Amino acid sequence: MSEPLVLGIESSCDETGVGIVRGRTLLTNTVSSSMDEHVRFGGVVPEVASRAHVQAIGPAIASACDQADVALSDLDAISVTAGPGLSGALMVGVGAAKGLAAALNLPLYGVNHLAAHVAVDLIATDVDGLTTPTIALLVSGGHTEILRIGDVVDDIELIGATIDDAAGEAFDKTARLLGLNYPGGPNISKAALGALDGSGIPGDRTAVKFPRGLAKKQDLRDPERRFNFSFSGLKTAALREVTKAETLGTDLRVADIAAGFEDAVVDVLVTKTLLAAADTGISHVVLGGGVAANSHLRAVLGARCAEAGVELRVPPLSLCTDNGAMVAALGAELVRRGIGPSDLSFAAVSSLDVDHVLV
Repeated sequence: MSEPLVLGIESSCDETGVGIVRGRTLLTNTVSSSMDEHVRFGGVVPEVASRAHVQAIGPAIASACDQADVALSDLDAISVTAGPGLSGALMVGVGAAKGLAAALNLPLYGVNHLAAHVAVDLIATDVDGLTTPTIALLVSGGHTEILRIGDVVDDIELIGATIDDAAGEAFDKTARLLGLNYPGGPNISKAALGALDGSGIPGDRTAVKFPRGLAKKQDLRDPERRFNFSFSGLKTAALREVTKAETLGTDLRVADIAAGFEDAVVDVLVTKTLLAAADTGISHVVLGGGVAANSHLRAVLGARCAEAGVELRVPPLSLCTDNGAMVAALGAELVRRGIGPSDLSFAAVSSLDVDHVLV
C-alpha cells in the first residue's frame, strides 16, 4: 500500500499527541499538553500525566479527524507508541489504540518512541525525506541518546545514553534549585540571556566552572564511557554554588549559573555526538526531542557540525517534541513496506530497547 492513511497516537510522557498521515503527507498534528498541571511539582508527575491522557485522548482523536477531514472508517491502520516512556501514560495510549483497532477491524502497529522521532523526517515538508545513514541526537526530559540510524525500520543502534538524569530532567531539577519554574529548559535559557532578572544582560558562561560529565580524556578513551552521558554531577555543582552563596552571603547572579550550566550540558552533548559521527564515518546528524528547542544547543551544534564538515538536520520544532505525527509516519512506513502489524496482545514497555522498532 503506497499511500496508507494512518492515525498515530503518542502518550509516552505529558503530551497527548494524535497525528494523521497519508503515506508521507502530514494531514494533521494535534497535541494536547498537561504541562501546566505539572508546574507546581517542578516536573512531570506520572500519575497526573496518566489522568490527563485519559481526559485528552478522546477529544484529541476527534479533533485530529476533523482537522484532517477524515472519518475513522477511512483509516487503513493505527500506530501507537508502545515504549519507552512512563508506564501509566503509555498504557492510556495503547489502550485507546487497541480499542480503536478492534472496533474498526484495523491493523495496529505498536512502535518505538525513539525510532519515531527519527522517522518524522519522512513527512517533514522542508526536506525531501529522511537522510540515512545518520547519527541521531535525541534529547528530552526523559531521553538522552545517541543513535546510529542505517534504516529507520530495521537498522538502529544505540551508541550512547545517559547513565543517570536525562538532559531535560537535569534542566528541570536545576531550574527548581535556582527558583525558576517548570519547564526548566526554557526558563534556564531565558535566565542565561538575562531575560528574567530585568537586566537584559546575558550571563557569563565562564563565571562558574561547571564539570563536563564523562568527558575527561580518560572517559573518552574508554569504550564504555566514550558516548555515554552523566548529568548528576553537574546538578550537584549547581547546588554547591547556590549553597556557597547562601553560606557566605555573597551575591549570586542566577544568569551566570544558568548560562554556565546550559553551556556545560550543550558542550557534552555536542562533543559526544560529533565523536560518534567521526567514529562511524557518518557525516549527517539529526537533532530531536524537546531540548532541540534550546537555541544555544542549536547554535553550538550547528557551528561545530559545520567546522567538522557534518550536515546538521533539525526538523521543525513542532515535529521535534513528542507528537502523534511522528508515530503515524513510522506506522505508515511499516505499512508501506508490507510489514505485518503487532499482535493485539502486546503490552506497553516502559524500557523498550531502541532496536525493537515494532512491538
